[in-house]
Amino acid sequence: MAEIGTDAQVRPREIIEAVRRLEAGEIIGLPTETVYGLAADAENPDAVAKIYAAKGRPVDHPVIVHVHRHADLGHWAAEVPEAARRLAAAFWPGPLTLILPRRPSVAQACVGGQDTIGLRCPSHPVAQAVLALFKGGQGGLAAPSANRFGRISPTTAAHVRAELGDSLLVLDGGACAVGIESTIVDCTAQPPRILRPGQLQAADLAAALGVTEQELLRPTEGSPRVAGALPAHYAPRTPLLLRSGADIDADWPARAAGIGVLALHPSPTGPSANWVALPADATIYARELYAAMRALDVGGFRQIWVESVPLTADWLALRDRLGRAAKGSGSG
Repeated sequence: MAEIGTDAQVRPREIIEAVRRLEAGEIIGLPTETVYGLAADAENPDAVAKIYAAKGRPVDHPVIVHVHRHADLGHWAAEVPEAARRLAAAFWPGPLTLILPRRPSVAQACVGGQDTIGLRCPSHPVAQAVLALFKGGQGGLAAPSANRFGRISPTTAAHVRAELGDSLLVLDGGACAVGIESTIVDCTAQPPRILRPGQLQAADLAAALGVTEQELLRPTEGSPRVAGALPAHYAPRTPLLLRSGADIDADWPARAAGIGVLALHPSPTGPSANWVALPADATIYARELYAAMRALDVGGFRQIWVESVPLTADWLALRDRLGRAAKGSGSG
């Protein structure tokens, strides 16, 4: 069994029980370094259907299949292009999903009717321990975020239980170290292109592939449908507005009754229970973003004002998540 980090709240017998349930066609809550996933046997259509039902996920919206570090990608992919091999060698295990041509008849319930499949090898020790035991290390787990479809992704076990109930077995692997979803790269395109930005930077991916950042970030029309790429996603039920820091400060507190604020700087009038300040560091901000959004979403506010984040490359994925959250907020 893979070694489990000391920060995880999971014992070996819980890993064994989780694998037993997965192999019996049940679903579980699984920690990864990005967000918590709602996991099921990717090759069991009935089990995958339980994920879609629990989340309220549209059946044509694909899910990512998570595999062990020693898994045979040829089991899932009709072809593994050289670009995909380079990226896997450089960044797996880690927060990177590769879109590959799918082998016919494999994991059809996971792909939303497409002939491609998304594969990821997570680095979280609990996820790797589960994958090492599941089907002898050669199985795959469909594991979209463990929340209601379109809502804020969970980054702790408590978030999963709050959304999906206490009856679900959730392996508590601590707070997610990355905090936002994986970078998705379409390796069926030549050259590959990024379909969803994440923690991994385009510059690093481009260097591994020997292409330019601009090629990786070119328009994605005609690309496969992928997880988390709808215009409205990652959203609180409370209406969320993106505003400049200067505009928020100008309206605070006189015109901010019933407002919760998520900013990159402290409140201009001193500490307030309505104001959450996150560090102006993209890595730390990503790690803390969804927990902060969830706290504000249950705060009884009429609106959430979020300070717009910088326009630099390291904030690209966060601009993506916040833009989709704003479009999807205010419903439900």
